[in-house]
Amino acid sequence: MSQTLLIDRSDAVLTLTLNRPETKNALTREIYSGLADAINAAQDDPAIRAIVLQGSQSCFTSGNDVNDFLNVPPAGQDSPVYRFLRAILSSEKPLIAAVNGPAVGVGTTMLLHCDLIYVAEDARLKMPFVNLGLCPEAGSSFLLPRLLGHPRAAELLLLGEEISGRRAVEIGLANHALAAGQPVLDAARQAALRLAAQPPSSVRLTKRLLKQHSQKQAQEVMEQEGAHFATLLQGPDAREALSAFLEKRKPVFS
Repeated sequence: MSQTLLIDRSDAVLTLTLNRPETKNALTREIYSGLADAINAAQDDPAIRAIVLQGSQSCFTSGNDVNDFLNVPPAGQDSPVYRFLRAILSSEKPLIAAVNGPAVGVGTTMLLHCDLIYVAEDARLKMPFVNLGLCPEAGSSFLLPRLLGHPRAAELLLLGEEISGRRAVEIGLANHALAAGQPVLDAARQAALRLAAQPPSSVRLTKRLLKQHSQKQAQEVMEQEGAHFATLLQGPDAREALSAFLEKRKPVFS
């Protein structure tokens, strides 16, 4: 894997660090593949007891790399992005997220599959799928209303409203919001170390019990969303919205 994804295995914790600062950690097919491979490999590795997903101290991820998505759109459930989404959906090892700065699109929806989420108070979470002529992904159209209720989920998904890390904790989308100067990455690491020190069979079973009533339906919805997303991505509204984004202009929808 290139240096756009840093992989560290130490103290029974797998730490996956997004490392494309020049693009605010925009996610490419290569990064998705690396994430999926690492998370899937961890399932059969008894030396790994917890997984941390993080960006830098200033940015989690700006979401999908738009050029990458337009040039080679995801095709089917075997594409890198869907392999990653299935990996976090089915992970038996605890997933811990550390979020600083922007967490756009999949940068927020992937958090719905994490077990513990640490955010900076001034982190910026946003799911602008409708704004871009697309639809929700990662099972978020099922998981978000289940977690927050329909009105709040509709506000975030239909309007694409941005919320702060502090607000994310208030509505139940994250566990802890850390003030400026408090290292979010360190907080996530400490939580992962605590989990790694717990009896591994009990941790896995408890996570399985927590997710057993939602996992199958989340997977079904994720597949439905993926099919719609792929269709919309080829449509005129998404093409116009994404082109306008790249050209830094206001989109015009016919």
